Amino acid sequence: MVEMHLVAVRVELPSHTPILLLQETGAGSRTLPIYIGSSEAQAIAYALQGVVTPRPMTHDLMKDMLDGLGAAVECVVITELRERTFYAEVRLRLHGAGVSISARPSDAVALAVRTSATIFAEDALVDAEGYVLHTDDSDEAGGDPDDLMSQFRDFIEGISPEDFER
Repeated sequence: MVEMHLVAVRVELPSHTPILLLQETGAGSRTLPIYIGSSEAQAIAYALQGVVTPRPMTHDLMKDMLDGLGAAVECVVITELRERTFYAEVRLRLHGAGVSISARPSDAVALAVRTSATIFAEDALVDAEGYVLHTDDSDEAGGDPDDLMSQFRDFIEGISPEDFER
């Protein structure tokens, strides 16, 4: 597995589609872009900004339920891309036993942000779907998120459906 860190949640223009950018930690610089829904993007952004709502949002409720049951989120793993849809797992520790729960990547990341859980992606997935975006080596965070979005947008504009044929 490849450890990833959340670089940003951005809105791609002109489509106004939210995109989650996960970047390989360490020496690698591959970025895994995942399109997500607007409400999930907002949930992740709220957690990153420390916004506290008057009533628990869905992912806050999930965290509270896990805490109440004595479960701990060990990590989340982006597992595969199947038919243009990403899949993930939330890996928990409950009463000493490991439990894996299938999840959408956006929900898994929203929960990871709230629980400070590590984010991983399967090696084969990052090998197949990760993009090397050139970043300023002096930036420890892996590059400016807006620059990463610009590079990703340039990449997307230069591909055609035939590029995805296997």
